[in-house]
Amino acid sequence: MRIYAIGDIHGRADLLAELLSRIDTDLQANPIERALHVFLGDYIDRGANSAAVIDLLIDRATTQELICLKGNHELYLAEFLADPSILTVWAQYGALPTLTSYGVEPIFSASAKEQEKLAVELGKALPKSHMEFFAGLKPSLTFGDFFFVHAGVRPGIPLEKQVPQDLLWIRDDFLLHEGAFEKIVVHGHTPVREADIRPNRINIDTGAYATGRLTCLRLERDELLLM
Repeated sequence: MRIYAIGDIHGRADLLAELLSRIDTDLQANPIERALHVFLGDYIDRGANSAAVIDLLIDRATTQELICLKGNHELYLAEFLADPSILTVWAQYGALPTLTSYGVEPIFSASAKEQEKLAVELGKALPKSHMEFFAGLKPSLTFGDFFFVHAGVRPGIPLEKQVPQDLLWIRDDFLLHEGAFEKIVVHGHTPVREADIRPNRINIDTGAYATGRLTCLRLERDELLLM
């Protein structure tokens, strides 16, 4: 078995397409019985083509085995549809390009009524397949010696008892912890210039939307390779 773990995409459909092509090349050169793609969340916001990213992932799932985890940005989208008043907060984290990618024209400093209208328009613009994609996102994944999650875990808490708030949002308490976890945690959420490989965790969020670098971690047997 081989795992391809992919960091935060943030609307960079161009980088995702390039990475999937590299994975295909690797699979052709090195065939294996089972290859699993694990995406660590934050597919949308900041970058210009969030809708296209979701299309690519949905299409990829027709030919490859994918497990897509939830990121905090996907949580924002769901919360906006239920409570349009959070648009002001969500906009600070790159919501406007996401709205535009779905054909919804964002309004700066939108009134409460305009926020409600935007939420309705987005709800109508989201294809059913995209709604199903967002609804099907997983909180975390365990395989072998690795625990895959968007943001990280709370030190001292068993992995099976971690709460969604930490899985999606945690930073310093997790990042500054130098002790071992039950498994090596593979995560994103906090951008780094280069993939950060440590004894207890591996951060593969290389800030794709700003740096143009979308990182994939290839895991097979006892080998670890960055793509």
